[in-house]
Amino acid sequence: VNMEMVLQNSTDFILLGLITHPTFPGFIFAVVFSIFLVAVTANMVMILLIHTDSHLHTPMYFLLSQLSIMDTVYICITVPKMLQDLLSKEKTISFLGCALQIFLYLTLIGGEFFLLGLMAYDRYVAVCNPLQYPLLMNRRICLFMVVGSWVGGSLDGFMLTPFTMSFPYCGSREINHFFCEIPAVLRLSCIDTSLYQTLMYACCVLMLLIPISIISVSYTRILLTVHRMNSAEGRRKAFATCSSHIMVVIIFYGAAFYTNVLPQSYHTPEKDKIVSAFYTILTPMLNPLIYSLRNKDVATALRRIQERCTYSQKVRAGDVSKK
Repeated sequence: VNMEMVLQNSTDFILLGLITHPTFPGFIFAVVFSIFLVAVTANMVMILLIHTDSHLHTPMYFLLSQLSIMDTVYICITVPKMLQDLLSKEKTISFLGCALQIFLYLTLIGGEFFLLGLMAYDRYVAVCNPLQYPLLMNRRICLFMVVGSWVGGSLDGFMLTPFTMSFPYCGSREINHFFCEIPAVLRLSCIDTSLYQTLMYACCVLMLLIPISIISVSYTRILLTVHRMNSAEGRRKAFATCSSHIMVVIIFYGAAFYTNVLPQSYHTPEKDKIVSAFYTILTPMLNPLIYSLRNKDVATALRRIQERCTYSQKVRAGDVSKK
């Protein structure tokens, strides 16, 4: 009762969590923390590998390192707060904290949409125009692509965050979610938000159409080029270089399609939470694993790092024994 009184007189929200009243919060904490640890470690290893191994200093891996940076920031926006709430009785988040979560979440998800589209274009140039690849994917163009992805994503954040937080929230302060996702926050508004939600969905669909168009055109051209190849080895290489990206695109865009394109009648708070958990917790873990397990260059770079570490340990051991 005291908590309700305090909340009525404050601007704080309560996050009810992934499961509203978990029977085994310790078990959920252990599972989510393990996924978080694997995701952050895998993405950090991928970033360090690409940065330190000269064989991976190519446009494709430069874009992949940016995907890993986005995934690391992305999972850090929601999961630490979720883990804290699983152990705490007070599951509050401030009005400003909620706004910041919305802005960063929109920026990262928007940035990833654009980046995955541009990664498809990179594969198209590599397979269909290999001779022009160094010119069409030079360092300046790669930097422009990355900056464009971050700016494109932040536009979504700058547009939707102020509008979402400007609605009056005078009823319940309990958000039926594990983070401040816009549809869950809007359910608490005292006024009708249906027009804003329609405009928001239209905006998200338009944002999805740009990268989806780039991906569709790029892979159509790639498939036509691969079909015309006489060499079986050439076909195998082309499919190997594109398969990891296709898997990541299907996982990420599948969840995004449900969240941003399907009408509200298909949504329930429980379904929304499961889909959100999939692409905010699982996807950042799956992306680096898909790329590392299905990519010979990354596996070879990992082996080189391990050999270097083993060699330096042997040299140190030899120096110690001489002394």
